[in-house]
Amino acid sequence: MKLSVHRFEDTRRTDFFEIHSDKYDHGWCFCTAWWTESWKGWSDRTAEENRQLRSAVTRKGDHDGYLLYADQRPIGWCQCLQRDRLEKLRTSYNLDRDVDAWAITCLFIIPEFREMGLAHYFLAEILSDLKKRGVRYVQAFPRRGENLPAGEVWTGPESLFVKAGFELYCDHPAYPIYCRHFDRLRC
Repeated sequence: MKLSVHRFEDTRRTDFFEIHSDKYDHGWCFCTAWWTESWKGWSDRTAEENRQLRSAVTRKGDHDGYLLYADQRPIGWCQCLQRDRLEKLRTSYNLDRDVDAWAITCLFIIPEFREMGLAHYFLAEILSDLKKRGVRYVQAFPRRGENLPAGEVWTGPESLFVKAGFELYCDHPAYPIYCRHFDRLRC
């Protein structure tokens, strides 16, 4: 299997919507949770509202992530962008503004490709690209807990970030923040 990782861009919109579909249990959110103003009413939103929001985000030029491919087939998504572009994320975690901070806020692999270690490859490629782009550091917001169902770890599993060299930045029993710096400065 030949793996590759590509930044999300207009030419990859079809691939984005292929994996964000009911076929893979991702046909509702369209990775818009952090683009809304608040959590109030989030669960009442329709798939069509979220799809329209996703389209509006990409029309504005916000290509906010990476796609993972196996033999040119899209199999994974990771939302990754400058953290402060997502005001809801910053305020939800009570974080000060920081133009240097990047964030990984969603990471998933479609079901038939899970439990193969591909998320480790995917994250390593993303981190390599961020470093080449001059990003100083990136934060991750995994869900903490034992035996969580896949739908509860949509921000990525905690162990993935720990194995990738992320350090605990802010401890919390369910929603810790991790940080990976590319220069010698602390997060």
